[in-house]
Amino acid sequence: MGHTEDIFDRAKRTIAERGLASAETPVLLMVSGGSDSTALAYVARDLHDAGIVGPIAMLHVNHQLRGKDADGDQAFVEKLAQLLDIPLFSCEIDIAGEAARTGENVEAVARHERYLAANEALESLCLHTAAPLSEGRIFTAHTQDDRVENFYMRSIVGTGPGGFRSMLYRNGPVVRPLMDTSRESLRAYVEERAGKGGTVQRDEGGNLWREDATNAHTDRFRAYVRHEIVARAKERNPQLLDTLCRTMNLIADEDDMLESQATKAVERFAAWIEADDALGIDYGAGCVLAPDYASEPLPVQRRACMQVLQLMLGADARVETASIERVLAGFADGEPVGGYTNNIQGDLAVSANKRGVRIEPMAAYRARRKKA
Repeated sequence: MGHTEDIFDRAKRTIAERGLASAETPVLLMVSGGSDSTALAYVARDLHDAGIVGPIAMLHVNHQLRGKDADGDQAFVEKLAQLLDIPLFSCEIDIAGEAARTGENVEAVARHERYLAANEALESLCLHTAAPLSEGRIFTAHTQDDRVENFYMRSIVGTGPGGFRSMLYRNGPVVRPLMDTSRESLRAYVEERAGKGGTVQRDEGGNLWREDATNAHTDRFRAYVRHEIVARAKERNPQLLDTLCRTMNLIADEDDMLESQATKAVERFAAWIEADDALGIDYGAGCVLAPDYASEPLPVQRRACMQVLQLMLGADARVETASIERVLAGFADGEPVGGYTNNIQGDLAVSANKRGVRIEPMAAYRARRKKA
């Protein structure tokens, strides 16, 4: 059986087994022009034609970081979209300029802007196809390789609860249908497609995809992990990707169970503070963790606390382990520690008394203290 059939069937199975999309699902494909996303475009076209996913469109973001090479990527993707008869959203963003303006890491800015553009394009696609935005999906070309690289990166720098599952098959609207497939298999799939006379796009040099030369540099963390750690681990175990991804799926199953328990703990023990003139729950106003929260197993306490802080700080915030530890320090010997106070990220105040552990904005905490 050739790679062409393998990759299509594998993506079809991943989508079905994990409920990632349906025949009516509008799908936006994030296509950079590299081997993985080029393969994604071909697979998605076939998935749509087979009635497995609904209307499809493509998005290409030119980060303007690689001069003429970046322009070449954009031109390649434009021709690919025309070849496959897939509508294309395309935009150019001065990532280096934005990073200089904000002082943030270039890669972080690029990712933020890319997904901002993706969400806007998905909204437009859903509007055009008369589908609710909640039903739309953003397909990315993440592979087993990306997942394993993330695993090792987190192993080096440390990670919080659930971190060693590495990547989710679905995170909100973002879906990774190729995450059971290796990068090598995707390249073989595109090459085999071309060899069999299938519909393929080539760039001006005759290449079947665009190579990013910076991927070979080991001074960037991911590239270092890819070329120096994963490559050597594969020498010991040629089946490393399959083996480690199976392990991460086992971790993910247990992680899902703990997350479910943590969600129930939040529902039982977190009383959200009512804010003036708020419509519904204003998570930013804070909450009080009831004394019985301390009766939960410590792993559940950690995860529940992480969920609470994520709601308070916003979906894009990275909840710090130190913040979780400082909140949980408000409990000892199964009950709140009277008089305990602390300050955590986001300028949040943590305080404890017999009624529980309270988390709120520092300004609200000071106003309460002033009244008392």
